[in-house]
Amino acid sequence: MIAAISRFSARRLAPGAAALLVLVAAAPAASASPRDVGHIAAQTSVSASGFYIRGGGFGHGIGMSQYGTLGYAEHGWSYDRILAHYYQGTKLGTVSPSQLVTVLLKNGSASFGGATRAAGHRLSPGTTYTAKPAAGGGVEVDGGGKKVGTFAAPLTVSGKGPLTLSGAGSYRGSFVLRPDGSGGIETVNSVDLEDYVRGVVSAEMPSSWPEAALEAQAVAARTYVLTAGAAGSDFDVYSDTRSQMYRGVAAETPSTDAAIAATRGQVVTYAGNPVVTYFFSSSGGWTESIQNVWPGATAEPWLRGVRDPYDGAGGNPYHRWGSNLSVAAAAARLRGLVEGSLVGIQVVRHGFSPRIITAEVVGTRGRVTVSGARLQSIFGLMSTLVSFTTISVRGTTATGAGASSASGSASGGAAPGSSSGRTVSGSIFPTRSRVQVIIQKLGRHGFTTVAHVRTGRAGSYRAAVSGAGQYRVSYGGVNGPIVNVR
Repeated sequence: MIAAISRFSARRLAPGAAALLVLVAAAPAASASPRDVGHIAAQTSVSASGFYIRGGGFGHGIGMSQYGTLGYAEHGWSYDRILAHYYQGTKLGTVSPSQLVTVLLKNGSASFGGATRAAGHRLSPGTTYTAKPAAGGGVEVDGGGKKVGTFAAPLTVSGKGPLTLSGAGSYRGSFVLRPDGSGGIETVNSVDLEDYVRGVVSAEMPSSWPEAALEAQAVAARTYVLTAGAAGSDFDVYSDTRSQMYRGVAAETPSTDAAIAATRGQVVTYAGNPVVTYFFSSSGGWTESIQNVWPGATAEPWLRGVRDPYDGAGGNPYHRWGSNLSVAAAAARLRGLVEGSLVGIQVVRHGFSPRIITAEVVGTRGRVTVSGARLQSIFGLMSTLVSFTTISVRGTTATGAGASSASGSASGGAAPGSSSGRTVSGSIFPTRSRVQVIIQKLGRHGFTTVAHVRTGRAGSYRAAVSGAGQYRVSYGGVNGPIVNVR
């Protein structure tokens, strides 16, 4: 399970999630700038269709939103109040701050420095030593150009100060070394709880954030490492997003150290016991109940979805996002799930939040049920808090008399005073009948609204327009493709 999703490190997400980094923030129904007019006109056609993805948040959505925590802290909330909001029905308790935590730092090569002892054998803190598997399952240590000795595994290496591990960093506590079964060495950091948390907080949250936010992160991180369950037979947690980010001494800062000291030994409890405290980067405005995110997970009373109104704090780049595809490109992504030609995607079941639990891929020959998690994987999305809209549009010019001069309506009509016979028509999916659609025309200063119409059956719309030009449809804040009307 992933404790956290933050903006500062690689994340274990659904396959293809890295592709989302190229997505841009969803644009409102705003005008194009004059300098874009020529470029837009060059791309328009008589008919077009588009597949529009609009979503929010980054991460699994369970527990504490880090950007939401920032927002609450900026609104004067204390860390205990923030934690009680995200972990419903919980209270703060205390544990021994001196208990040991074991963290997997690395598998493979193992070169370390700063050590003074190895299983009772004296080492020089200024020498860099290399450990490798030895015959019989032991660990051979070499340093200073010679063999130091062969030791039984696991081998504990300690020093008077932090130890360094090549390719990983500097860490307090000791290193526990053993063969990793693949020709290398497994290096585990055994460290006091509070020193462990010092290595986590700024790796998961910017140290410049308000004190209350850092304190909430400290308590959540401390609780998580004690409750997440053993990550492996030889260690408690990973040093990356498979558990939570841990960077050792490199993560220690005055502000995060102060937050950890202010909450020393404090953990989140429910019914008197510490409970797992998942957290993630951005909620998009709502967190989610655990059973709606991970199929088969037990519903937990402290991991229920809640509103998260301040998630957009700090210029959060993940609060809202979006992407536009052609219908053909979307159909290619959905290959194997489309019966006939792709019509669109319709949500069947939401969670507490607008996150998708199940949806249907709708084709001209049938519907196929798919999970929100699978759609996240297919399209490489940051979360399952997402909607999909298909918009088709066609611009036509009548070749005869008899054009209507009625105002725009569900069945279509000319804009007031128009008898040009020009129309903009098409369909929107998914939608209901009698939903308003905005028709916009491109001018010297961008797009302006020229008509409002209501959808008819199957999301169809039609409106007569006045004058040749480039037109588009805007629906629910999504701007559809642009077409030429002559």
